Amino acid sequence: MSIPKEPRQLMINLMYLVLTAMLALNVSAEIINAFFALDRGNNHSMDIVNDQLNETEKGLDELLSDSAKIKFRPISPAVDEVRATSAAFITYIDDLRNELIDEGGNRNGKNDDADFIESHGKMVPKGKKNKDIATRILVEGGKGDMLEAEIIKVRHKLIDVFSDLVRGHGENFDLKPHEIEEKINSLKHSLTLEVGEEWKLSDKKSWSDYKFRQMPLAAVLPLLSQIQANAKSAEATLVNDMAILSGGRVIEFDAFFPVINAKKAYVIKGEKFQSEISVGTYSSQINPSDIKIMVNGRKITVGKDGKAIFNQTASGTGKKSLKLSCEVTNPLTGKVTKGESVFEYEVGMRSATVSADKMNVFYVGVENPISVAAAGVPSNQLKVSCKGASMKGSGANRTVIAKSTGKAIITLSGGGLHSTDFEFRVKRIPDPIVKLGNRVDGLMGSGEFKAQLGLLPVLENFDFKAKCDINSYTLFFTPKRKDTVKLNGTGNRFSGKVALAVKKAKPGDQYAFTDVKAKCPGDTVPRRVNGLTFKIR
Repeated sequence: MSIPKEPRQLMINLMYLVLTAMLALNVSAEIINAFFALDRGNNHSMDIVNDQLNETEKGLDELLSDSAKIKFRPISPAVDEVRATSAAFITYIDDLRNELIDEGGNRNGKNDDADFIESHGKMVPKGKKNKDIATRILVEGGKGDMLEAEIIKVRHKLIDVFSDLVRGHGENFDLKPHEIEEKINSLKHSLTLEVGEEWKLSDKKSWSDYKFRQMPLAAVLPLLSQIQANAKSAEATLVNDMAILSGGRVIEFDAFFPVINAKKAYVIKGEKFQSEISVGTYSSQINPSDIKIMVNGRKITVGKDGKAIFNQTASGTGKKSLKLSCEVTNPLTGKVTKGESVFEYEVGMRSATVSADKMNVFYVGVENPISVAAAGVPSNQLKVSCKGASMKGSGANRTVIAKSTGKAIITLSGGGLHSTDFEFRVKRIPDPIVKLGNRVDGLMGSGEFKAQLGLLPVLENFDFKAKCDINSYTLFFTPKRKDTVKLNGTGNRFSGKVALAVKKAKPGDQYAFTDVKAKCPGDTVPRRVNGLTFKIR
């Protein structure tokens, strides 16, 4: 799996520079708290990259287990060494962060201590504005110089691991001598983990003096997490480059399914049924020869963009169906992923039609777009009316708006067409799935749990623009080996005692969100939705 540069991380870097510059002014508490937002952003970015790294390493392990790939197996211990080096360095900085936080008046560097304070709904260190801590420990105490030396040491270690791999086993990867050195030099230029030389242009006597002197704790913490993020990015660069040595990027297929896009869902007898068939979640890394698409047992030629064109002359009238299947082969592992679906269409004689653009029903509280057509009837003579709902728009594209459930009837007439009714069911918006992050239950790390801002009601597989909101819920918080605490919450975002309880999450604690109620467009009263249960690991 390729690990791209993280645009979000680039934005965080820019925001950090702006906020640092603003420290020259007598900035407000909001700016100080913005640094903590950057710190959380850095940690979130590291989590994302780490998940991608785990997938890449998993793909590599599967690839290298193939006896035909034995010559690539020296990559495996090199990957292990890179990841271990990065993990040790990140832990080293975590210990340094904890020491700084403790010096501000907290214990154990953790925000589950009673003497952390709440700011803007987040738990932050008591010494967040203290400018003496970083100066005393990192500058005058020499730990900033030790950090600088550690950055240089880790950078050289990572480069050495990659250099030893390609120089010692270059023939396994079909690399020529000049290609080996080119890869090493390219790696050196792409690694984000480095000390930099900009401090030498200032009047400061050292890198640590330039970085940390008279910096408030709130600004130092995201600076340290940025160094950690740079280390994680460097780790990702090396692992990805090693994956490429094995013959290309490791490709993980989530799900592949055939998708048919017909120019018309309804055709006249004798007309040609034209459609475009493609594979969902197609990757540009996939060779068309690795894709097999079948329509009613007939193989269809796949183009460079992963799409196949299918044409068939309509014969007879009534409902028709196409049985679709696809097979996608991973070019590295040879693993085949399959998918099937059925597409239905109707062939008829000339007549009037009304079709819902997105569903075969109308939903209360949202705009339901429809397409109106009457074959053989001039558009300026076609008359359209609606009963059981209101309608706006003109011509072929119109919008139906329903205020209550039941049914709606669209009537077409005019232009020599007999008055024709089309009945549609009117339903309320389906229940949203309430999630915390992207989960509804199970185990969750304390760091990930604390980073959640609130409950999110998601309308899955719902094609309309609609947003539901959390009305209320009850949280049963059970600390490990302690009595359960019942808390009442409202709104999408955690606040008050609920927010404090979430920020206290420790391994072994349990959280149960029950009696969750949400309100969607068109609802007159809140509806009960799913609950959530989590155990902190």
